[in-house]
Amino acid sequence: MSIDALSAILLIPALSAAVLAILPGYRLTAKLNVVAALATFLTSLSLFVVEPVSGQYLLMDDLNKVFIVLTTFVSLTTSVFSASYIQHEIEIGRLAPAFLRFYHAMYQTLMFAMNLALVANNIGLMWVAVEVATLTTVLMVGIYRTHEALEAAWKYFILGSVGIALALFGTILVYMAARPVVGEGLDGMVWTVLVKHAAQFDPALLNVAFAFLLLGYGTKVGLAPLHAWLPDAHAEGPTPISAVLSGLLLNVALYALLRFKMMLAVNSAAIAPGPLMVTMGLISVIFAALMLYRRRDIKRMFAYSSIEHMGIIVFAFGMGGPLANFAGLLHMTMHSLTKSAIFFAVGHIAQVKGTQKIADIGGLTVTNPALGWGLMLGVIAIVGLPPLGIFMSEFLVVSSTFARAPWLTVILVLGIIIALGGLLLRIGAVMFGEPKGKTAPAEASYVPMFTHLGLVLMAGIYLPPVLVTGFQNVAKLLG
Repeated sequence: MSIDALSAILLIPALSAAVLAILPGYRLTAKLNVVAALATFLTSLSLFVVEPVSGQYLLMDDLNKVFIVLTTFVSLTTSVFSASYIQHEIEIGRLAPAFLRFYHAMYQTLMFAMNLALVANNIGLMWVAVEVATLTTVLMVGIYRTHEALEAAWKYFILGSVGIALALFGTILVYMAARPVVGEGLDGMVWTVLVKHAAQFDPALLNVAFAFLLLGYGTKVGLAPLHAWLPDAHAEGPTPISAVLSGLLLNVALYALLRFKMMLAVNSAAIAPGPLMVTMGLISVIFAALMLYRRRDIKRMFAYSSIEHMGIIVFAFGMGGPLANFAGLLHMTMHSLTKSAIFFAVGHIAQVKGTQKIADIGGLTVTNPALGWGLMLGVIAIVGLPPLGIFMSEFLVVSSTFARAPWLTVILVLGIIIALGGLLLRIGAVMFGEPKGKTAPAEASYVPMFTHLGLVLMAGIYLPPVLVTGFQNVAKLLG
């Protein structure tokens, strides 16, 4: 039963993609897309009931359970938002009906690729899954077929390909380090075998491998200075894909990086991955925080916010230890929920105002109160103000850092404060300024946005003991 459930996480989106590619009609395919996402989410929850059995190709442990449930949940809520959002894009002529089958089929293909990357026990298979996810999102970013969208898609494709090539080279080096110990063949690529024997691997090869893996998968995480694809892809692609990119795909690349970090931690002679991750995390936080002040496109602004928060998460995992790892997991979860909710709100705004330019948007709390206050709540959450969940996770990151490296705390807190000022400064006129632009009603559902924000608010006030225990177990695994 557990094997069936683990396989179903992959089979449901894969088969759904094939069916959606054939079926005509937007309403039917939109509903089937939601049903497929719901079935995958419910299947992921069943993995907590029956302990799955891992094999040479598929793996399920406490670490990827967290990622799988988060991924399938946000995929479900995004599919609900996407159903009415994309219909509006067709009605206004921005999206051609000919691309509808393509859109929904690609959505489920992306879900399949991300799920495969998360459950793969083979590091080569994991790399292939991340590559499939990259190619799928490249196609979806360029779906509007405008000059800007195609340019963003090509930029994403080129930079993403460079990153994934570096990750492939790092993966090959890990196999070369493992071959003298575990022999040639499949065992040299199986993560559970690799982590068991990693203490005997050549540390020099592991060091070089991790450098390439950090650069390769770090490109997909969106860490500065490897981030250049991310703002364009967010700004020019459909808003549901922006939500998936920020809320999920960045996490998948981070997950791959954490798997290799765990492997290096076993080998005492290898380089400590923590300082490298801390450095890149801090660079990302400071850089993205400063860039927030000059953004004129609201989706591009929140894309830089994603770079900042992924920097905080990578920094936390780089610091390591039970508390920092717990804080990193919590912050990753809260960021996924909050940022996807913000992009849902931004999608509504683009429909209501007919623009993404901040200068042309104003007085949302007057013209569209539910939308305006929803976005305001999302911004309050993402900048880390109490009592929402990101305040809790950032507080834990700062506390754990202060106890071990006080001078790093100063840099981290400075970046967080700069980002807070930048976002509040830019969003103030959008929320409370003089009403500007159109006042058309928002067609897409508000339910996904407020569901996410409700969960983030609840997490800031009360974390269920079962969630705390689960995160603590994962934090111990990460070392």
